[in-house]
Amino acid sequence: YLESDLSAEVLSYLPESMRLDIMIRVAKLDTVQPDALLELNNILERQFAGSSSAQKRRIGGTKVAADIMTNLDGSIETEIMDALTEVDEGLSTTIQDLMFVFANLLDVDDRGIQSLLREVATEVLVVALKGADDELREKIFTNMSDRAASMLQEELELLGPTKISTVEKAQNKIISICKHLEDSGAIAMDRGEALV
Repeated sequence: YLESDLSAEVLSYLPESMRLDIMIRVAKLDTVQPDALLELNNILERQFAGSSSAQKRRIGGTKVAADIMTNLDGSIETEIMDALTEVDEGLSTTIQDLMFVFANLLDVDDRGIQSLLREVATEVLVVALKGADDELREKIFTNMSDRAASMLQEELELLGPTKISTVEKAQNKIISICKHLEDSGAIAMDRGEALV
C-alpha cells in the first residue's frame, strides 16, 4: 500500500531477520484475496481515518520489490540482495534487473536528462555526481549550457571528500525525481525492453 520510498524506510526499521522474508513475499505477491484486501483496507481506514486509493494500484510483484530496494540504504540493500541471492537466485536477478540505480541515468535520452536537470537542485546534483563515473558526468554536462556545466564542474572540484552515505542520499533524491518523471510520461527510459 505504501509508496516505494516510504516502504523502504519502514523496511529499514524492521528487524534484520524479517527483511528478507518480507522482500520475498512482496516480490512474489501478485494478487490478494478480495476479502483479505477489504479487511486490511478497513483496518487501515480505521487506523488513519481516511480513504484509501491504494486499491487502484498494484500492491506487489517484482517491480514493487525493486522500487523498494532502490530506496533502501545501500548497506541494507546489499544485505537483503545477498541473502535473496542465496535463497532464490532467479528472483534476485529479476529484482536487480528492475532496480533503478543512479547509473541508469545513462539510459535516459538527452531530452529526458534536460527535463530532469530542471527539477534537481544544483547542490543535490553536485553531491550526487561526486560518486558518478566519467561517462555519466559527461552526459550531464553535455545536456547543460556551457556556462552551467563549467560552474557545476568547478563546484565538483571544490566539494572535497564526501561521505558515501551523503552521496547515496543525493543520488536517491535524483532517482526519485527521475522515477516520478518517468511515471508521468515526461521522460522515457531505455531499459532494454523489446519494442512492439
